[in-house]
Amino acid sequence: MEAADPRRGLAVIAKQVAGCHDCPLYKGATNPVPGEGSATAEIMFVGEGPGFYEDKQGRPFVGASGKFLDELLASIRLDRKSVFITNVVKHRPPNNRDPQPDEIAACKQYLDAQIELVAPAVVVTLGRHSMQRYFPGEAIGRVHGQPRRKDDLIVVPMYHPAAALHQQTLRQVIEADFARLPDFLAKLRGEPAARTEVPPQLRREAAAAAPDAGSGTAAATAAESDAQQMRLL
Repeated sequence: MEAADPRRGLAVIAKQVAGCHDCPLYKGATNPVPGEGSATAEIMFVGEGPGFYEDKQGRPFVGASGKFLDELLASIRLDRKSVFITNVVKHRPPNNRDPQPDEIAACKQYLDAQIELVAPAVVVTLGRHSMQRYFPGEAIGRVHGQPRRKDDLIVVPMYHPAAALHQQTLRQVIEADFARLPDFLAKLRGEPAARTEVPPQLRREAAAAAPDAGSGTAAATAAESDAQQMRLL
């Protein structure tokens, strides 16, 4: 049997999303936002849901958080054309509220199909709602930046870029987590490290800034992360 063409398959999914009425989100949306990027991307980024600008343009991460995501990609020599970006829900929740469990469940079929078609080496979840898809009950402040195996996927939970816009100290945390991605990919390919080690000062600042990790835990996690992260795979 001939292998499916991922680009054609992604286009089919986009059409299905455009006509989807499986949850009420479509009623208040201007445009569906199925996702975009390379059909053969090594990294797939999964956010939470489209916002105001994403809804207007029908594209993921084009607002202020999207600009920060573009900066983060550039910092590791990537761009939108080399990755795939999507969300756990494909229509904008009203007033940018959090997506509800039933809405996430309704969109699950589309995200599952996108992951199967693209077959990324790494899935990066952006925000706690996308993280909960793989690690329910986990705290993002404890596991951010750490690659973990979930079934057949390698998943790296990260804070949503918007978090840095609302809490400036998290910018250093997100930048440090992104800086490790090239090394994760190199190790998965069996190649030498990509030489993108996080500077010690940035690592210390990121550890100090990370919330929800408990007293002393963030510093210990940052100090040991390079040795521990790939052991989780």
